[in-house]
Amino acid sequence: MIWVDSAMTFPAILIGVVLSTIYASAFHFWKGGSLGKLLIYGIVSWLGFWFGHLVGSRLGWSFWSIGPINMGMATFGSLIFLFVGEWLSRVEVRKNNSPVPNKKNPPR
Repeated sequence: MIWVDSAMTFPAILIGVVLSTIYASAFHFWKGGSLGKLLIYGIVSWLGFWFGHLVGSRLGWSFWSIGPINMGMATFGSLIFLFVGEWLSRVEVRKNNSPVPNKKNPPR
């Protein structure tokens, strides 16, 4: 069963979405990249923000709280997810220029 904070209000959710979007935008400004990377950073930052908030609330760790949001853990979660997401997004597909072996052109 997923644990949900029943005290979370719409303004608190809106503040969380805005702050995590600001974190993603600042990270994108720092690291650079395309519009696709900005979208990835935004999604990853949102996920990390709410994951950090939920983990902090669940474990009872609270610092820098703003209303019902555990901003310290949420910010920490967002940053961790952003750095891991950026690291995972570095995957590059390398094109192999060697010919495909066939009957006419056997491998050497």
